[in-house]
Amino acid sequence: MTASVAVATGFLRLPSLQNSSGIFTRQRNLPKKSSVKPICASSSELPENVGKFWKWLGDQGVVSGKSVAEPAVVPEGLGLVARRDIGRNEVVLEIPKRLWINPETVMASKIGFLCGELKPWVSVALFLIREKYAEDSSWRVYLDVLPESTHSTIFWSEEELAELKGTQLLSNTLGVKEYVENEFSKLQEDIILPNKELFSSRITLDDFIWAFGILRSRAFSRLRGQNLVLIPLADLINHNPAITTEDYAYEIKGAGLFSRDLLFSLKSPVYVKAGEQVYIQYDLKKSNAELALDYGFVESNPNRNSYTLTIEIPESDPFFGDKLDIAETNGMSETGYFDIVEGQTLPAGMLQYIRLVALSGSDAFLLESIFNNTIWGHLELPVSRSNEELICRVVRDACKSALSGFSTTIEEDEKLLEEGKLELRMEMALKIRIGEKKVLQQIDQIFKDRELELDVLEYYQERRLKDLGLVGEQGEIIFWE
Repeated sequence: MTASVAVATGFLRLPSLQNSSGIFTRQRNLPKKSSVKPICASSSELPENVGKFWKWLGDQGVVSGKSVAEPAVVPEGLGLVARRDIGRNEVVLEIPKRLWINPETVMASKIGFLCGELKPWVSVALFLIREKYAEDSSWRVYLDVLPESTHSTIFWSEEELAELKGTQLLSNTLGVKEYVENEFSKLQEDIILPNKELFSSRITLDDFIWAFGILRSRAFSRLRGQNLVLIPLADLINHNPAITTEDYAYEIKGAGLFSRDLLFSLKSPVYVKAGEQVYIQYDLKKSNAELALDYGFVESNPNRNSYTLTIEIPESDPFFGDKLDIAETNGMSETGYFDIVEGQTLPAGMLQYIRLVALSGSDAFLLESIFNNTIWGHLELPVSRSNEELICRVVRDACKSALSGFSTTIEEDEKLLEEGKLELRMEMALKIRIGEKKVLQQIDQIFKDRELELDVLEYYQERRLKDLGLVGEQGEIIFWE
């Protein structure tokens, strides 16, 4: 059992951008209390590249003097600012399909014939890099607005990443970078080098990481028929934690009754006054670690602090097959991943799963086929003292092991935060460290409290005897004369 249940300090959800949930939009710091400084898109104060971008959108018939929002320099960098009052659920902008960048765009390009077998996100990444180096690219004005990097942890230096020592975020970041590097190696070998005439000789791993970061932070998903798409102008929209709904923020719709064209429509989820920045909620379900990896910011909301416990049924378990059948029957698999959130109860199914994994010895009778339809219900409650004691010990040992991987305490990190004057990435690292340690301590406390209850918990055999009428409510054995 010691090796079969572990805390995953390096569990990686492999990035599958073509099936990713949520909105990936441009990296931003969280909105500050300072006021937005809108700059008219026609003003000479607007950065030259953004001014050209706005003019290009005008030439394409996408924006005009009647547009309700425009690009602006804001505390987060660039954003969208209301030119007049915008009502709740009012359309902020609409972008036609011809200005989207998605796998269809790639297939229609000069390199489309090479990309049919590539992962969708890899093909779009390659397209972005090629267009970036093509001086005559029709996407030049859009590409010139894209940042060279974000504060996503995939862009952090080794020194900066060292501040994440002990965290799952560090393991996940290194895992993602390794994944991207492997994809680039295959891409270079199979596509780029055999077709040098189509690609700049300057294409490097850094270029590919840049493109990955752009897609991770800016691409929209969960759209009708579109699982990965870049929408120029719409991707300037920033995130605000004060917005607590994702409903109605954006959609794909028809351009008109007699048109086959499609439009990407972005709406404001809240009322916005003229001169204020327009925001949306990126994703209510992402943890701070996911926000840091995808977008390059974290929130102070404790509900964003989480830690993933990974629990697996080892193949060496003599009851491996039986346990796996039971797990799969109940919607799980050989490995279970459970996200524990600060201040919240344990995830549904976690205790059942870990009790299943720990079943052995005299408790193994529950694995017999006669219990197939009822065992999951039995596992909702303690099975035996030995089983419950084992899961408490293993989880607590795993938490202590994970906590020992940190070089600082929560108190030391909080003191550094209070002192202020920190670089953004250092501040992010501190908040991630504090959050993960708090959740680990919370998990440890839950199972510590459970250990103290071992002598008073009611186990399967006692419950069964009560059901048969052989034991009273106080645990006394009932005799008949």
